[in-house]
Amino acid sequence: MTRKLNPTSLIRPVRFAHIVLQVRDIERSIAWYQTVLGMETVHHAGVIAFMTFDEEHHRIAFLETQVEAECPKGAPGLDHLAYTFNDLGQLLSTFVRLKDLDIHPYWQINHGPTTSLYYRDPDENGVELQIDNFATADELKGWMRSDEFKANPIGVPFDADKLAARYQAGDSIDELLAQGATS
Repeated sequence: MTRKLNPTSLIRPVRFAHIVLQVRDIERSIAWYQTVLGMETVHHAGVIAFMTFDEEHHRIAFLETQVEAECPKGAPGLDHLAYTFNDLGQLLSTFVRLKDLDIHPYWQINHGPTTSLYYRDPDENGVELQIDNFATADELKGWMRSDEFKANPIGVPFDADKLAARYQAGDSIDELLAQGATS
């Protein structure tokens, strides 16, 4: 049987599979990602480890490096990884659990399309925990094409403690997901 290739067509991947981070202390990184995201180690070979939280064989891998030099702030490279939760209750429950473990976000922002909490892993890589603020991808993309998003593509900071209190008090989810709900 012959097969034909189509080198003139743009073929998109079916999903994003994983990322590999170089880390200074592989055990510390493994522990942090287990604690923050509930990841499990599927293979650990000393200077390399593979972890996942879902059906993918691995979503993140760590390579331990001996390089101690810091990368200058603002240098080209990875800014952050982002992980999406199902709903606001899951995001805020995770915030409270991590806070109780003395793991605090360095940035709390409602971007418009998402409500996001940003953390730093042991090597100072940014890790965003987020939820989508709209029910469908079309609504999210519509917001990103709006004049409101164009005027402020970064978003509005919020206080996660206040947001959690309002959530527990039973305030409307739609109100809580609106930009400026808790400043």
